Amino acid sequence: MTHTLSKFGRWAGLAAASLAATGAAWAQEVDPELLARIEALEGSASAYVDNSYLFLIGGLIVMFMAAGFLCLEVGLVRSKNASMQALKNVALFSVAGLMFWIIGYNIAYPASGLAEGLIPIPGGVPWVGEDSLDTGYAAHSDWFFQMVFVATAASIVSGTVAERVSLWAFLGFTVFLTAIIYPVVVSWEWGGGYLDSAWDFSDFAGSTLVHSTGGWAALMGAIIIGPRIGKYFGDTVNPMPGSNIPMAALGTFILWFGWFGFNGASQLAAGTFDDINAVAKIFVNTNMAAVGGVLSAMILTAILYKGKVDPTMAFNGAIGGLVSITAEPLAPAIGGAVLIGAIGGVLVVLTVPLLDKLKIDDVVGAIPAHLVCGIWGTMIVPASYHSAIMPFPADHEFAGDPNFVGQLVGVVLTGVFVSIASAAIWFLFKVTIGVRVSEEDEQLGLDRADTGVEAYPDFVS
Repeated sequence: MTHTLSKFGRWAGLAAASLAATGAAWAQEVDPELLARIEALEGSASAYVDNSYLFLIGGLIVMFMAAGFLCLEVGLVRSKNASMQALKNVALFSVAGLMFWIIGYNIAYPASGLAEGLIPIPGGVPWVGEDSLDTGYAAHSDWFFQMVFVATAASIVSGTVAERVSLWAFLGFTVFLTAIIYPVVVSWEWGGGYLDSAWDFSDFAGSTLVHSTGGWAALMGAIIIGPRIGKYFGDTVNPMPGSNIPMAALGTFILWFGWFGFNGASQLAAGTFDDINAVAKIFVNTNMAAVGGVLSAMILTAILYKGKVDPTMAFNGAIGGLVSITAEPLAPAIGGAVLIGAIGGVLVVLTVPLLDKLKIDDVVGAIPAHLVCGIWGTMIVPASYHSAIMPFPADHEFAGDPNFVGQLVGVVLTGVFVSIASAAIWFLFKVTIGVRVSEEDEQLGLDRADTGVEAYPDFVS
């Protein structure tokens, strides 16, 4: 038996040597250009898989932000409206997904090409793109990643107009926001449209395109719908504290976690040495901007409120810092990211009382965190590239060179378009089906009035 195995081993060794020699001879005879093409194809396939995984995993993480918004909003509304707020967040995510498939994606990234003007040219039928090795990623992975972004914009509106908006008016507005308003704004930059082609506008992951868009829509809703009953008595502001601060804290951490997918996967590639290093740096800068936002908000509230630190300000400080870094999470050094986020936290603390003076009732503080910090984050992008302006300059040289004029044009154009379009839709609903519930239902609470299911039946009388 041993002799047989030994003999077999010799034959196997001879066969392997023969195959190796044949392979070497074949390699010498094959055209070197063909070998180079084969190697390039193998490299492209590997990058295709890595890039697709980045979109899919990033999309799953961003999708989890929907749970973060739900927890934050449910925690910051009064107990009698918690069930309704949970329902709205689940429903808006569903509406956003459907409308983005029917028409939104076609407007943002049209199959037929995009005119370099203000009006995008949508494709003919719902589509998600075509799978091809040339694109560098699976088409459905990109579509999914883009879809979860539009749901984020709708969630911003949900928190601002909570506790008095009609469910069906809100969902109707969400239809227009996710099908038309948001996709048009996205087409101007990420779709290669007007802002990208004419102004060199830069918004890496959506400080303006996502967060300010949601913020402007929320602001118009808050103005047209009006404040909650009893919120303002002349110049007096009547605080209406949230029902579950620990849940709001959990929502903040979930959103913080979700932002790693939001910003990190917006690198759009992970198949090369440079790309994966960029994703890693984006993670660090994203995290440190939130750190800066929390600490600055805590310090400022302690100064303004005689040593008391408002936890809701700290939560929104984290979100404000995250929104602020979203327009450019790759370029700044880590110190720059902390500074950008810290200024975002300060803006949140200062904007909240300003809205109250204007009698604009924002239940969760979404307008300061998303709109104001979205504008700040977008406008500071050019400074991230220049050591003469930013005390913590960029770590690397970048090909792009955004300028303050282009950034301002993008901020203003987005604000004007989204505000006019949103106001028109809110007003249309106001004069038709109505945008807010009756006074009786608002006083009773939307859980009992509209859903029939109380969030805390054992604790609410």
